[in-house]
Amino acid sequence: MALVVICGQPCSGKSTAAALLAEAIPAADPKPTVRIIDESSFHLGRNQSYADMVAEKNLRGVLRSEVDRSVSKDNIIIVDSLNSIKGYRYELWCLARAAGIRYCVLFCDTEESYCREWNNKRGEMGESTYDTKIFEDLVRRFERPDRRNRWDSPLFELFPSRDEINQSSPVIAEAVSYLTKKVDTKTRDVRILQPTIATQNARTAEANSLYEMDRATQEVINAIVEAQSSGLAMNKISLGQHLPTINIQRSVGLPELRRLRRTFIKLAGQTSLSGPPPPTDADSSKRMFVDYLNREIGAA
Repeated sequence: MALVVICGQPCSGKSTAAALLAEAIPAADPKPTVRIIDESSFHLGRNQSYADMVAEKNLRGVLRSEVDRSVSKDNIIIVDSLNSIKGYRYELWCLARAAGIRYCVLFCDTEESYCREWNNKRGEMGESTYDTKIFEDLVRRFERPDRRNRWDSPLFELFPSRDEINQSSPVIAEAVSYLTKKVDTKTRDVRILQPTIATQNARTAEANSLYEMDRATQEVINAIVEAQSSGLAMNKISLGQHLPTINIQRSVGLPELRRLRRTFIKLAGQTSLSGPPPPTDADSSKRMFVDYLNREIGAA
């Protein structure tokens, strides 16, 4: 139905705004399902998530993957995080477009001095705070949303340091109206993103790739289990011509094989985000999986 990207400096009131928006939406008719996705959903701490560029990249990857799994035409997903990099907001916009749903950005425009003050108050109250070095780095790298960018539009702006923010705030009400308004041929002020042919083809290719990998790796597992039950030498299991031989020196239980298979599929998916795509045919999947097994539990 919709994807809402909450955006703002650290300690700018984003979580409060996300909670208020989530509470206000069910009052609409019909009542959609609302879910907030944030760092706490995965038990990730502020300083842990932004300790360095690698940790921050991993955080964005986790949130993006969860958004991709969650967006649909039946619910409203609110992403409560810094979302401070415009390139990342573009990635989220692309997910909304691929799903064919509404999209908007809710920006908590809070002065840096107030953000620092609120971060310090959290520490005085015994709550989790940003380390000073991390806080200053995040503030410095923040990229303000610009409504002229399609991935920052429509843009709803809140000013938590200046105005009292509650469910009756005009901006919250305006955002709720945009997210829940019934759309027909006469509606002009609500935009529902439409998937492009390229997006649809990419999703189809990804689905086919995952299917082939799932099926091929299961065939490798079946071959190992069958060989073990028949008492064959574990370093002579052949899967066919032009495929590598399975070369492991010990018996491996089915639970361990399943765990290795899940890890391989996960790693292949992560690699596709930053490097070469996962294999798209069965033989390539088998070849990669056998190489992985030979490295993990093969002969020394």
